[in-house]
Amino acid sequence: MSPSPRTGLLLQEMTMAGLHELRFTEEKPLLRGQDAELENSDVFLSAADTDWKEHDIETPYGLLHVVIRGSPKGNRPAILTYHDVGLNHKLCFNTFFNYEDMQEITKHFVVCHVDAPGQQAGASQFPQGYQYPSMDQLAAMLPSVVQHFGFKYVIGIGVGAGAYVLAKFALIFPDLVEGLVLMNIDPNGKGWIDWAAAKLSGLTSTLPDMVLSHLFSQEELVNNTELVQSYRQQIGSVVNQFNLQLFLNMYNSRRDLDINRPGTVPNAKTLRCPVMLVVGDNAPAEEGVVECNSKLDPTNTTFLKVTPSALSLQPGKLTEAFKYFLQGMGYMPSASMTRLARSRTASLTSASSVEGARPRACSESSEAMGQINHTMEVSC
Repeated sequence: MSPSPRTGLLLQEMTMAGLHELRFTEEKPLLRGQDAELENSDVFLSAADTDWKEHDIETPYGLLHVVIRGSPKGNRPAILTYHDVGLNHKLCFNTFFNYEDMQEITKHFVVCHVDAPGQQAGASQFPQGYQYPSMDQLAAMLPSVVQHFGFKYVIGIGVGAGAYVLAKFALIFPDLVEGLVLMNIDPNGKGWIDWAAAKLSGLTSTLPDMVLSHLFSQEELVNNTELVQSYRQQIGSVVNQFNLQLFLNMYNSRRDLDINRPGTVPNAKTLRCPVMLVVGDNAPAEEGVVECNSKLDPTNTTFLKVTPSALSLQPGKLTEAFKYFLQGMGYMPSASMTRLARSRTASLTSASSVEGARPRACSESSEAMGQINHTMEVSC
């Protein structure tokens, strides 16, 4: 698909009445000056809470390294992240979460970054013969994090392998997940041909090269030399290579996500919470993300494609989209970013009849973007 020459975020809403377009420009303020009292309210975390604190949390499948900022506030969910293969929370999310406008948003929430076992900087190498947790087990480790910090539920942000883990988590523990932002998710397990190709690649390619082919398209590997070399250096030096190989092997042996769009098969299972799917144009995961979109409930799924495909180059556009995703779930600045009303059982058809109610099944925003499937095309 050729990129649009128009700037900003283009939200295309397919309704029965036809196609409606809303544009959200990059210059639009994010949560600033919208409520004078908000600046001094307890919505913002105190200065003492802005420091990141590290924790090693016991789970049924081993220790998890977690860094957290802030503490739970009322009924607001925590933002919980999970990184991709070859990275850790710093390499994967620092650019996004350090973006000025994203910081304006995250002031309203406790933020929790999870590192997959053994992937954090300075991690000890696992012993020979160590059985790395399966993807299902990685997902089953997360309730221990939720319980440890006293979160009621979370909004998950995952990339690649981390997106797969969070989707599994939401399928197994749906009541703990309020919403998901899944970037470059591939819901499909590898077949025998893919498995054989991966084995052959492991014999002929270095571990950083294998990870880079997962993170970048072939075009980017050729053209974005400086960016790719930066990732190559960090993948090779920051993350323990033995531990990384175990994580990569487990990710490559994943099974298909057991999801189907409601109504397509009997007893179909899918993600119940609002979901924003994000993929880079021509990214290696593009086909998988499109397929994932086809298996989710269109009434609470948003699909976002960004150009260029390197998500690390798009903090402004991702931030703007994330802001509207949060608003669509009812976390509005004018209401101190607190859910206006919760209803896990109200139907979409009854939403308009309940004054002030915003059921979690409905991706409705202040711009009346609700009860439909959203497609956003973002171009430079």
